[in-house]
Amino acid sequence: MGYLHSIGEYFLMLKGVFGRMTKRSVLTNLIFKEIDDLILGSLGIVAFISFFIGGVVAIQTALNLNNPLIPRTLIAFAARQSVILEFAPTFISIIMAGKVGSYITSSIGSMRVTQQIDALEVMGINSLNYLIFPKIIAMLTYPFIIAISMFLGILGAYSAGVFGGFVSSEDFISGLQDDFNSFHLVYAFAKTFIFALILATIPSYHGYYMKGGALEVGRASTTSFVWTSVVIIIANYVITQLLLSS
Repeated sequence: MGYLHSIGEYFLMLKGVFGRMTKRSVLTNLIFKEIDDLILGSLGIVAFISFFIGGVVAIQTALNLNNPLIPRTLIAFAARQSVILEFAPTFISIIMAGKVGSYITSSIGSMRVTQQIDALEVMGINSLNYLIFPKIIAMLTYPFIIAISMFLGILGAYSAGVFGGFVSSEDFISGLQDDFNSFHLVYAFAKTFIFALILATIPSYHGYYMKGGALEVGRASTTSFVWTSVVIIIANYVITQLLLSS
């Protein structure tokens, strides 16, 4: 019953987010602040991880190509498919659940502990709209991060494969182009939009409805990360079944 209550409370929260709207000029400033904190502030760690994971995928693929009949272009093909289909949209989203999700939960939870949310309500402001709506809008720019992750992941694979002597530049570029299916990009970015909504709303829920003092803020952040990751993995499975199984 506790889980059902939480799910119902979550959807009621979403309804409240789109209820009484805050003044447009205030929301605009909040949205730009959230873009800076949630999106731009995450570029560094995403770029670093993407580049080196792409390199690792290329090296591992190259080291397992023991059959001389298998073309070296497979290194680029495997790196492209891994990065576009799963690594960039899903793996990066789980990392973001730790970085962005914990930040959202702790910031809103701290406002709950210090009664700032109660103060917003006393002033007649819809606190759900004021706190959560800008985060949802800001996270709609999340595909921008995933696009950069895809590019840097493939660049990392190219650097590791070519400069590591595993594959020639011509073979790598040829492998990148082999059997390219543009629908895979549609699939990846469709997942990304859904993951963006999950990253914005589930941590917000755990922060907004937390109870207790400063110690519970840390616990709420941990719980938020766990449930955000679980929902992302389940959503990934469902979306994959719907879009790629046919």
